[in-house]
Amino acid sequence: MNLRHAYDVYRGYRVPHLQLIEHRRWWFTFSGILLVLSLIGMIFSGFHFSIDFVGGAEISYTPATPVTTDQIQSALDDFGLTGEIQLVAGGDQVSIRTDSFTDLPNNQDLVKELADQAGLSPQDVNVEDIGPTWGQQISRKAFRGLLLVLVFIAIYIAWRFQWSMAVGGMVALVHDVVITAGIYALVGRQVTPETVIAILTILGFSLYDTVVIYDKIQEITESAALTARLGYTGVVDLSLNQTVMRSVNTSLVVLLPILSLLLFGGDTLKDFAFAMFVGVAIGAYSSIFIAAPVLTIVHERQVRRVAGPAASPAREKATVGTASATAIDAAATKATAGMGGTKPKPKAKPRNKKGQPAKRKRR
Repeated sequence: MNLRHAYDVYRGYRVPHLQLIEHRRWWFTFSGILLVLSLIGMIFSGFHFSIDFVGGAEISYTPATPVTTDQIQSALDDFGLTGEIQLVAGGDQVSIRTDSFTDLPNNQDLVKELADQAGLSPQDVNVEDIGPTWGQQISRKAFRGLLLVLVFIAIYIAWRFQWSMAVGGMVALVHDVVITAGIYALVGRQVTPETVIAILTILGFSLYDTVVIYDKIQEITESAALTARLGYTGVVDLSLNQTVMRSVNTSLVVLLPILSLLLFGGDTLKDFAFAMFVGVAIGAYSSIFIAAPVLTIVHERQVRRVAGPAASPAREKATVGTASATAIDAAATKATAGMGGTKPKPKAKPRNKKGQPAKRKRR
């Protein structure tokens, strides 16, 4: 493929001829590796939950005199606390997230020391203590919401298209969520409520891309002649080739703004943007390389179940030919039996006295 041809394919002037379904084992192998790495990350590395989920204290203030992160960390070390320190807008705003220190007998001394560093009074330092109950409620509601979303999506796809497409869509969605969560755990980013929102957003985007492909597949399969000529797998491959560039372009349009947030946003926005970036990229991949191939596998098994366990394309043709021949033989046998099983004897020709055939008299 030359540069001109590639440009025409990208712009949609030409339809590519990619054998996507034929090489589905490659895509499944690649996804299997990603899933294994994701499970390893979730099991061994675990998730780094923010104080919204595990509880803690958030200290924020606007310093009158410049302070450094080393000075703030030194004050926390004096009280045996570790925390996440952020200097926003070049140090104009300080945000500290640390373990809860309301049970410490001298907790006001920490507030006073931080205020003295910043040239403030203790009343100017805002301390907010967050319990783990709120984060646990958010987690439970998010999990319930995720299950409900998956159930309603499966019902919608089965109603709008067919149940085999619902199976492919669900496999792709679970694939996206597991890999996104696993990569998030491997890199050690902090899980915040914004991350949960990002995962739910990822499901919507992945579903949109999958539905576009399934709609094209259903449109082409309505042509009985084309389906008979190419087969169901060939129709799915043709549908993917006709929609692949649309999926790629749509994903690029979404990924570019997310990339700008990932590079230039704040720390909280970066966590949200990272989850979105990984999820959108994996969602675009799964719609083409997972949802459609899984659909063909489910359809092939459904056909085998109807035709018989040992059915294959060549075997099906032989079976059809044998069945036709058997039907013809049965019809011939039935016709013969109806006539008594013997052929009727021809009438004897008249003969003269010498035993020779008699001559016809001419009129």
